[in-house]
Amino acid sequence: MSDTNVRITTKKDWTSDQEVRWCPGCGDYGILQAIQMLMPDLGVAPENTVFISGIGCSSRLPYYMNTYGMHSIHGRAPAIATGLAVARPDLDVWVITGDGDGLSIGGNHLIHALRRNVNLTILMFNNRIYGLTKGQYSPTSEIGKVTKSTPFGSLDHPFNPLAVALGAEASFVARTHDLDRQHMMETFRAAHDHRGASFVEIYQNCNVFNDGQFDGVTKRNVREEMMIDLVHGQPIRFGVDGQRGVIMKPDGQLGIVEVAEVGEDRLLVHDAARHDPSLAFALARLSYDDHSPTPFGVFRSVERTEYASAVSAQVAAASERSGPGDLAALLRSNGTWTVD
Repeated sequence: MSDTNVRITTKKDWTSDQEVRWCPGCGDYGILQAIQMLMPDLGVAPENTVFISGIGCSSRLPYYMNTYGMHSIHGRAPAIATGLAVARPDLDVWVITGDGDGLSIGGNHLIHALRRNVNLTILMFNNRIYGLTKGQYSPTSEIGKVTKSTPFGSLDHPFNPLAVALGAEASFVARTHDLDRQHMMETFRAAHDHRGASFVEIYQNCNVFNDGQFDGVTKRNVREEMMIDLVHGQPIRFGVDGQRGVIMKPDGQLGIVEVAEVGEDRLLVHDAARHDPSLAFALARLSYDDHSPTPFGVFRSVERTEYASAVSAQVAAASERSGPGDLAALLRSNGTWTVD
């Protein structure tokens, strides 16, 4: 929640005095830099900002922000953040999680925070591996992934984080990656400015246990051909000269075509504000592996009642009908008993 009267800050004001302790070359450094550089422009104050994380490499981030924060319990960051956002709607609450933390033990907490539309900015660092515990497969690891915990290859079908978020009716869903600071900052800004639950998946490289997982899509020399930039209200096209595009086929499925062969009029126009999440869901599932064109940007951004506001309105309405609560009277009512 931005405040036009907030004092001017710089990146230094948002940077703590703690030594950053990630493996050299980790994608988390780039994400941290993007967040610290963005914060002065959001119109918020460090003392009114909270970063809450679970457990994992990504979850060390609150240590490095000069704000309030909590390095909490594995998977429970969305639940703790929900309590804070409802009790203190004046605060700016961010959730930092990873693919293992957020989609395994924390999956249930994540989907309920999204469906309730709690006013949280949730950043999921997705490196498709468990890094902190030294290289076990995660809920987003591809089928056949050979790791310390799957020596013969993973048999599990992986989660698509954006599809999970959209299935939970998240009102804001986006994707970015750790090699483009400007794109991260623009995406985080849009997520922060959205009123309600914002979910951002970040393709993040773990150079120790899963190096190069996204090279086929995000490396600079392939980005123009492999990254599909979603712009609300614009035809979805990509490539060096915009020669390729996305269409909706007669069966409702999306497909990638050469624009010269079908004409620009056939291209799908991106509508992030479409209330029905089916189009965003189809875009989230457009890429079928790590070497196919992949959409990035804002998939969905719709207005929906924010949870804390609804709770406050309900409490106010109940107080107006019944007057202020009387805890002493409640404890001495007929609904109590004595245990000898």
